[in-house]
Amino acid sequence: MPTSFNAVVTDAFDEWSQGYGKIQHTTETISIVEKYLSSLCDAADDEQSAVLNALKLLKAADRICSASMWLVAHMTYAKRVSMAGNTLNIDDFKEKAQGHTGGALNMTPAYTGYLLANALNGKTRSWIMGQGHCVAAIEAVNAITGNQYEEKASLYSCDDEGLSRLCNDYYRYDLNADGQLESHVGSHVNIHTAGGISEGGYLGFTSLQYVHMPLPGQELVTFLSDGAFEEQRGSDWAPRWWRASDTGLVAPVMIDNGRRIDQRTLMVQEGGTSYFKQHLALHDFDPVTIDGSDPAAYAIAIINAMELLSKRGQEAESGFSSYPVKIPYIIAEVAKGYGLPAAGTNAAHSLPLGDSLLEDEKARVDFNEATAKLHVPAQELADSVKVLNNHTNSGRVREKDHPLRVLKHVNLTLPDDNYSEVGKSVSCLAQIDHWFNDLILCNKALRFRLGNPDEIQSNRMKATVRSLKHRVTSLEDQALESLKGGVITALNEEAVASAVLANKQGIGLVVSYEAFAMKMLGAMRQEAIFSRNLQTANRSVGWISIPFIATSHTWENGKNEQSHQDPKFAENWICEMSDVAPVYFPIDANTAQTVLKSVYRTHGKIAALVTAKKALPVVTTEDEAKQAANEGLFIAVEESNPDIQLIAIGGYQLQACLSAAKALQAGSIKCSVVALLEPGRFRVPRDKTEAAYCHDSATIKRIIPESPLRIFVTHTGAEIMAGMLRLLDLGPHKTTFLGYNNQGGTLSLEGMLNVNGQSAQDIENVAKVMIKAEDNS
Repeated sequence: MPTSFNAVVTDAFDEWSQGYGKIQHTTETISIVEKYLSSLCDAADDEQSAVLNALKLLKAADRICSASMWLVAHMTYAKRVSMAGNTLNIDDFKEKAQGHTGGALNMTPAYTGYLLANALNGKTRSWIMGQGHCVAAIEAVNAITGNQYEEKASLYSCDDEGLSRLCNDYYRYDLNADGQLESHVGSHVNIHTAGGISEGGYLGFTSLQYVHMPLPGQELVTFLSDGAFEEQRGSDWAPRWWRASDTGLVAPVMIDNGRRIDQRTLMVQEGGTSYFKQHLALHDFDPVTIDGSDPAAYAIAIINAMELLSKRGQEAESGFSSYPVKIPYIIAEVAKGYGLPAAGTNAAHSLPLGDSLLEDEKARVDFNEATAKLHVPAQELADSVKVLNNHTNSGRVREKDHPLRVLKHVNLTLPDDNYSEVGKSVSCLAQIDHWFNDLILCNKALRFRLGNPDEIQSNRMKATVRSLKHRVTSLEDQALESLKGGVITALNEEAVASAVLANKQGIGLVVSYEAFAMKMLGAMRQEAIFSRNLQTANRSVGWISIPFIATSHTWENGKNEQSHQDPKFAENWICEMSDVAPVYFPIDANTAQTVLKSVYRTHGKIAALVTAKKALPVVTTEDEAKQAANEGLFIAVEESNPDIQLIAIGGYQLQACLSAAKALQAGSIKCSVVALLEPGRFRVPRDKTEAAYCHDSATIKRIIPESPLRIFVTHTGAEIMAGMLRLLDLGPHKTTFLGYNNQGGTLSLEGMLNVNGQSAQDIENVAKVMIKAEDNS
């Protein structure tokens, strides 16, 4: 310590540097902490007081971290805790242990270090964790520090009763009287996890999203896993996207423990940390290694990373340097499961002491000995919590209410509508492009992100691209590219989808080939589930809904062979809950524009729009398009007493049905035609929330004319719609479903319809057979 410090400060530093139980400080960590404390002297009026306060926080974090690791071990194995540190007996252990304990033990000093960094700076940063299965770490630290939502604060107090209840509720499977989970403590981050914004169940997506999340003035700490590094391509592009002008500060933190479930990570097999540092340096990161078992190491590394990135961003904005700037990247080296026996082995991933301690005396002894080293006396722990929880003194919010969890309301101005005339042939995507471009111009203060896996101009979004421009680090075409562009373009569907999903404080849109949108479903589903759980719990979602447009789709991609003729994106998404994951099939340019506008009027939805890019005849007026978007259907041909009814799902399907209806009517067969724009509104609801969104039987009877026979002609496979639209099914002899039959090749639109039995002639023939059978019966 500098000689200018008095004896009290020096003694405090020496006391902290000696560590606490399993929390030991390496020479390297002591050195970086000493440098940090010295820096306080340059900024503080009372340097001795500032340093002494920091040391109190450092010591408090050691004890909170140790106690939290102690609690994580108990959550895995025990039914009760003893704050007095008494040895547990055989009856105190669970019959079946559960938990990703090794990872959770490693996350505990990381999350404690995040809290410590906030306390040291007097600033509440946001956090996100890619390895959501390590939630026990978050729950343990939150319970000990009292950083909990109301529904948990009353249950999990930091005493024997509260923490024992937490242990029993961890991996508790009981349902309450309403059929819902009795416990709010999940196996992953959920909506009841204080400050949680992502489940973190799909490894790799957090690494794609974090750089797009914060706005200027916000800071985000992102916890990543070395297992996720090998899971998903695109994480090393973060420096290509970060700009100080429209993005807050980010600090990626890799928990480098060298193990995934079954084996060592590929990172370790490639050469370990040294290999990873070389990889990061090649991709414009600035890697620094720390001791991953020490909360102080995390805290100082986070503070240094934020300050360094801020400085580099200012230099790039002022022209002293250029983008991409090197983003500091923290690599926390630690043995998997540090704190319990078997650390560093495959067993440490889940249950380092086996799956039950009831019949294993040695494991019980090992547990008691290991947890004794982590135990913190109750009063000492309480005093530490008071020191770390300096939110009131700092005038900052608790971590449960960090900025990315409690989003500010976005005021969106919708532009005037420009509808096309009935009878014209207009591209749905071209009309969407004009309207979305107007939306950008009406909301210049908002951050827009357009996700583009490629061919955005081929998909008719030309005006939008010229307004937002592709985000690049060096310009080739100034008309279409910009250092600060809002179009995220990469030949990786997960990466561009994640960029848009992360932009919850702005406005997002994704436009993709339908066949390749399949790769986006995992990222979309994780967001939709989390959003729905928030809404059903009456918790604010805050972000404006995000449309995913699937275009260049199955029926207009005949020339590109069957790999491009795949409707499974819509088929999969329509199986999600319709209230948060709607699927739309616009039938013309006017309905495409109106549906898009209706999505932006809602919050917390991930909407799929299966939309043609080639010109289609405009069949709806402005009023009809608005009604169709509102009700989910359009009566294309009305007939009071039809002999048969054709129900189309998709723009090209409607055109085939209209042609078939015209031929049938010419043969004196009365035929009505209905287009379902949002078939999910007509399904049998699967719970109360979906039921409130779907049409009830009375509404369906009112808005869909009755008919003795029905033919469904659908963009998707027939079986998907047959299974979903049971309420409209008149029975196997009175209803026929015509869908995509996995037939294709190098074909025109007409060829695609023909080989899949959806041409106007096919529909007409099926209708005649059905009518004849009905007459004979």
